[in-house]
Amino acid sequence: MIKSMTGYGSAKGLVDGLEISVELKSVNNRYLDASVRLPRSFLFAEEMIKSRVQSHISRGKVDVFVSVDSSQAGDMAVKVNESLLKGYLDAIGHIAEEYGLPNDLTAQSLSRFPDVLTVEKRELDAEAISAGMGEIVERALQDFDAMRLREGEKLRDDVLTRLETIRSLVETVEAKAPETVAEYRRRLEQKMAEVLGSTGIDENRILAEAAIFADHIAVDEETVRLRSHMSQLRSMINGNSPTGRKIDFLIQEFNREANTIGSKCQNSQIAHVVVDLKSEIEKIREQIQNIE
Repeated sequence: MIKSMTGYGSAKGLVDGLEISVELKSVNNRYLDASVRLPRSFLFAEEMIKSRVQSHISRGKVDVFVSVDSSQAGDMAVKVNESLLKGYLDAIGHIAEEYGLPNDLTAQSLSRFPDVLTVEKRELDAEAISAGMGEIVERALQDFDAMRLREGEKLRDDVLTRLETIRSLVETVEAKAPETVAEYRRRLEQKMAEVLGSTGIDENRILAEAAIFADHIAVDEETVRLRSHMSQLRSMINGNSPTGRKIDFLIQEFNREANTIGSKCQNSQIAHVVVDLKSEIEKIREQIQNIE
């Protein structure tokens, strides 16, 4: 099943007390270009995220946004500097005794002394956070792929519809080509009759000229190749592997055959059909720019 290169996916989860949110979005690009945006203290997970993205996506410009809410993590701890506190108590006790002052210290007043209380951040468990974050990224990628599959289904249906139109146009070209030869022979006979008058017309000469003309405008090879390309394109868009780049090359072959038919045709009706044919091919080319 083909996938679109454009998509969006998201997932949330709780890892080691941290609320982690992952969002992915992508647009068309010739190759895979993955960009990961993480809070500075979680940059250790960047390569892991890129690796998971690469396992799901073969091409496209992908932006991954990871946000971390630590408000519920309890990762801050208040500690008492015991040695410094003892020093303050000894010094204040000495001042009170030495100068006959009341020692009216309270725990609250003592806590206001510089550096008695310190706030420390709990050290992150990088391995555990990476593992948990990886699971959230995987869920976001699954959501992302589901959207791309839905878009890919629409692209597939549109391409198949246009292939049917191309098939009908090719049939018209195949039907009109013999009529062009017959019309050429009729006009040739008419001109020769006008030039030669009552003199007998050499039938063999007429046949030879018609045969040369038929060979010159023959588009059998081109229409056969077009049918082959159509069959190949159907197989590609019904397959399970990323084929956008291959389809892009194949569409170039479609255009080449259509251009050759256009340069060979000596019939205004076929010329109009070729214009329609090239228009449908161009519409497919535009659509496949969105296919991974």
